Amino acid sequence: MKNKAKRILVVDDELPIQRILRRNLTVSGYDVLVADDGEQAVEMVRAHQPDLILLDLCLPGELDGLEVCRQVRLSMQTPIIVLSALTEEKQKVEALDLGADDYLTKPFSNDELQARVRACLRRASSSDNSADPPAQPEILCTEDGYLYMNVVQRQVRVGEQDVRLTPTEFELLQHLMLYAGKVLTHRSLLRAVWGPEYGEEADYLRVYVRQLRIKVEKESSKPRYIMTEPGIGYVFRGNVITRNI
Repeated sequence: MKNKAKRILVVDDELPIQRILRRNLTVSGYDVLVADDGEQAVEMVRAHQPDLILLDLCLPGELDGLEVCRQVRLSMQTPIIVLSALTEEKQKVEALDLGADDYLTKPFSNDELQARVRACLRRASSSDNSADPPAQPEILCTEDGYLYMNVVQRQVRVGEQDVRLTPTEFELLQHLMLYAGKVLTHRSLLRAVWGPEYGEEADYLRVYVRQLRIKVEKESSKPRYIMTEPGIGYVFRGNVITRNI
């Protein structure tokens, strides 16, 4: 039985960009929808449930790209790749903070875009299929019991409180806990979590590590578990107990 084509929503008001993206993605086997502004984008996301969103930040109307990202994240975890001519790190960090999964600066090559699309869809598919028998431990828990992760149920508990993580945050925390005590370089973390297409996007890690610390540390400004190794990467401090259910 032939697999159903993945549906991608392109949100961009520039007609030439729309045409190029529609043509290239359609040739690659994707079902492509197009929205011209933020209001239309939010409506189409709710109506058509796309598998991935390509989102420009500078949109006409009342909803810019950042607001679209914020509204989508209120109810769903659909992967979002931001496409923008804005090059300042501030905009990139704000988009990632609001839940974007990736960021490409215009102009970009078709090959790079296609690689990022595949990587995002692969991560989303891995999250959707989390009930499959895992090759890695199903339970990860700090020795003091403060931080608990159930890989099968995609559950994270901090103290007595359940904490909701995005798919990317979950994968990053899982990888750090699996290799507790080992310093992991920026490149190795990027490739393990985001995919082999990555390696130089250290700003992604800064954003996601900051978000993880806010969610799982008692004091995010004074982390106890997720520690920075300056110029190298990150390390999860403390013993982690692993087991299967």
